[in-house]
Order: sequence, then C-alpha cells, then structure tokens
Amino acid sequence: MKLRIRIADDEELIRKSLVKLLTAEGYEVDAVGSAAEVLESVRNDPPQILVLDLRLPDGSGLELLPRLKSIEPDLKVVVITAFGDLPTAVQAMRQGATDFIKKPYEMHEMVLAIERLKVGIVRENQLDAFRRGELESFLKTKIVGEAAAMRRVWDLVGKVSKSEATTVLIEGESGTGKDLVARGIHFESARRGAPFLALNCSSFQEQLLENELFGHERGAFTDAREPKRGLVELADQGTLFLDEIADLPAATQAKFLRFIEDRTFKRVGGATDQTVDLRIVAATNRDLDQTVKEGRFRQDLYYRLKVVSILLPPLRERGEDIQLLTRHFLEHYNEKFRKRFASIAPEVEEVFRSYRWPGNVRELRNLIERIVLLEEDETLREDHLPAEMIVEVESVPRVLRDALSARGEGEEDMPTLAEVEREHILKVLDSTDGNRSRTARILGISRQSLIERIKRIAASRETQAQDDSTRARSLR
Repeated sequence: MKLRIRIADDEELIRKSLVKLLTAEGYEVDAVGSAAEVLESVRNDPPQILVLDLRLPDGSGLELLPRLKSIEPDLKVVVITAFGDLPTAVQAMRQGATDFIKKPYEMHEMVLAIERLKVGIVRENQLDAFRRGELESFLKTKIVGEAAAMRRVWDLVGKVSKSEATTVLIEGESGTGKDLVARGIHFESARRGAPFLALNCSSFQEQLLENELFGHERGAFTDAREPKRGLVELADQGTLFLDEIADLPAATQAKFLRFIEDRTFKRVGGATDQTVDLRIVAATNRDLDQTVKEGRFRQDLYYRLKVVSILLPPLRERGEDIQLLTRHFLEHYNEKFRKRFASIAPEVEEVFRSYRWPGNVRELRNLIERIVLLEEDETLREDHLPAEMIVEVESVPRVLRDALSARGEGEEDMPTLAEVEREHILKVLDSTDGNRSRTARILGISRQSLIERIKRIAASRETQAQDDSTRARSLR
C-alpha cells in the first residue's frame, strides 16, 4: 500500500531531506512551507499523513490542527515540537494529532513514526472493507417477504434499530433467520459503523466462553502470555450477537447478568472495571420460558434479555413467502455458479407448499444451492428434489385417509379434518404428559401455534358442552 505523505515545515532543508528519505522508503511525498499552503492543500488534495511543524511563519500549527481535522477527519497528523515542550505536544494530541516527535530528532525516528501510522491505516482500511462486505452481504440476503408475520417482524426490526434499546431477544426455530434479523438491527441502526460481532454460546466450554466474552489479563492462567480483549470490549459502540443464549452456563449467566445491568466488566484475572457501550442481541431456538421453569436458565436474566422480544415464524407458516424465497435463492446461486435456472415447475411449487420445512429458510437455501450447483437446467423440476422430501409430502394424504377410514365405513361416520387434527393433538399431548414444547416439536409446529390450537379445542369443547346441556334440559 503506497501512502501519500505531506511535509509542512518552514525550513527548506528539512523539507527536502524528509521528502528524499520517505520517498526512498516507498511513500508518495510532497511538501509545503506555510500554514496557508497546508490548509489549501488539505482542502483540495488531502494526504493520508501530514507531518506538521507546530511553528510556521504565518501561523501556529496548534491553531491549525482543529481546522485541518474538520476538513479531513481521517487525516493522521505527526506534529514536530521543540525539545522539552511537552505541554504543547499534549495539547496537540488533544486537538487531533496522532503522534509527536521532539526536535532535534533522528531520521529513523520519523520513519518509525510513519510505519506505526501505516499499520493503523492498513488495519482501518481492512476493517472498513470488512464492514462494507458485511453490509453488502446483509443487503443481498435480506428479504422482507410478503407474509404478514414477516412484515411485522421487519417493521419491529426498524423500530428497534432506531430506538435506544440495548437488549433484544430473538426467538424462533433453527433456520428461521435469527442471525439475519440481528444483522438487520445492527446495519439499520446508528451503530452500523461499529463492529457487529457474533458468538455461539454452545461452541465453548464454560471457562473458554468467559474468556471469549470478557478477555483476560497477562498471567490470568498458564498460557495467558499477553492480555486479550474480549468480544464485549471489541464490540464497543456496536452490536454483540449471542446465538444459542439458552446454552450459557449457569456461572456465566450470573456474570453476564451483572454486565448487562451496567455494561461494566473485568477481564479474567483483572482487577479494574471497564465500561463499554454496546447493544446485545441474544437468540435462541428453545422455549426460554420453559427453560426458566425447568431451572436451567436464570429468570432475572431472561426478563432482562426480553426487554424487546422478536418471534420469528417458521417457514411452513409463511406459505406465500416460500416461492419468493425460492426465486431469490435461484437468482443468487445462478449468479454465483453461472447457471440459468429461470422457472419453477408447478409440481415443485406444490411440493414446497406441502412440505414441513423442519430446517426452515436455511434448509430451503441449502436445497436450492445444491440443485443449482449440481444440475444443468432452466427449470427447477420435481426430479431435482430429494426423494425423502417427495415421500414425506405424498405420505400426508395417506395418513389422513387412514385416520379417517379408521372411524367408520359409512360417510355419515366420517370425521372432519378438524376432528382428526384435534384428536391427534390431544393424543400427542397425552403422550408428553402435557409438555407443550415437546408436543409442538413432535407435531412440527411452533409452540404459539399449538397454544392457539389448544384454545380452539377448549372453546369447541365448551360450546359442545353447552349444546349438550341445552339438549338435555329440552328432553326433561
């Protein structure tokens, strides 16, 4: 990387010497000799690094610094100050200087100062490129969807991202896009320029997880030869996404609760409290309410995380979005693999509408990626689909027919579909001793959907009981 450096010094010999030295080091270098020239040159053609003598013939470099930084906030400035004039150097640093060198100085000191700045600039550019790439990836992946449930989700994401909420809980089955929603909250907020860092809580043992979150001091344990900044520190001003929060160990839950309360923490082995400002987005595919009741998750932490809660619907409850998502993934992987899938066969659309999608959007995306990668076609056809998917979809009508025929041969004895569903739900509930979370998993529906069905069954029974009571009284 070839950096552009400008020398601002009123002594011509120094200007020429520095230009020659730094050019030989591989930099692009020019020079000016007055405050007016510095100001004009930064305004019209800003360098990346400015070497500024604080004593110029037509003005003080100290007074010039705030004006230069207002024109070019990212400008790195190395100030040259007289030997022993430490207060002036400190004041220059407070006004935006990046480094200072005392006169008289050796030429190698200047080279080292420039090298330090170069390392920082390269890192900043890499980080900016990474963040731009993350934002572009998010924008390419994000789909609002036509389903009312998803419109409500993205409406809530917009409100949360613009709010002062610093703690958000995202709930939903695996593959529903919880990480995408977390990124949406970050990239649509004022924190988008700061880091978005993610951690899967199920990927680390307890001691390692605490180290990942809070970092450690040198000597905190045997291999801690250098201090390490944890994710809560690295994500300062940005967003920390904690996936699978239900797997947070009990001891870490207590420490994390204290951190959430005031955003202060100690590194492992440290004695000093450190404070950060970041938004915490937690996600889980479990029923946290049930996990709390079972004593495996702290109730106080649960309520602290659930200040704002977002529930993602499973793909099977987003019928109108399945085709939209399929076309989106086809376009994406067409471009990636240079393929030409342009249409979806009607029988495939029917299979997709009937399939349960236990892996949700992730399963659909992976399926389309595999098909586009392996097949050469212009139409997504049924013979491209996995055999087990076809078998499952085709088995549904047979199960219903068997359940219906078991109730009687005559048409008058045939139960309705609602009755079959009701009896099946009650049977599964009985087999799980009334555990709604397990029942919902067995049935392949969300816990909320199960609760709504149970309410309908209860209401239907109450209505039936009232009808029976009325009929009994009329027969007396």
